[in-house]
Amino acid sequence: LAIGAAFAFTIMMFNVPLPGGTTGHAVGGTLVAIVLGPWAATIAVTIALVVQAIFFGDGGILAIGANCFNMAFVLPFVGYYVYRAISSRVKDNSRLQVLAAAIGSYVGINVAALAAAIEFGVQPSLFHTASGAALYAPYPLSIAIPAMVIPHLLVAGVVEAIATAGVVAYLQRSDESLLNAEQIKAKSNGSPELIAQP
Repeated sequence: LAIGAAFAFTIMMFNVPLPGGTTGHAVGGTLVAIVLGPWAATIAVTIALVVQAIFFGDGGILAIGANCFNMAFVLPFVGYYVYRAISSRVKDNSRLQVLAAAIGSYVGINVAALAAAIEFGVQPSLFHTASGAALYAPYPLSIAIPAMVIPHLLVAGVVEAIATAGVVAYLQRSDESLLNAEQIKAKSNGSPELIAQP
């Protein structure tokens, strides 16, 4: 879990400025979910986001809740279940498993970006002054969605997919049991005797 949090923290530090004053970056949430499960990925990415916000001012302390919902909940769960839907039909240690990881991570980060865009875009209609000026995010959905989603589709999603696929391919060669640890645990109901490696 600590290594997953450290990986998410490291990969999120490489921010790419996007039009409209926000940034895009890979997260690694789907990869952590593939190895440890989506709930563990939620914890790992949340830890990374909190450390970034408190010690580095990245993301902002007041935005921790929204960031955790988007990147530590939506992203790992969407990415993981897309991966599982595709990889459940293929053999372990195949190239299709790597492709499933890439697709899952790509879909996960883009759904998370869409969630963030919707959160930005609804704010002008919800929070404004008596004169109608937006208090927080000034852009409506028609601007927020393209500004967040298009760069994630073209850049951040591709980086996320390449990073996830690369690590999954490496784990297939070095220690394939890491890719199946979450499924083994689920089948054994958490019994340590069945999870223990020889």
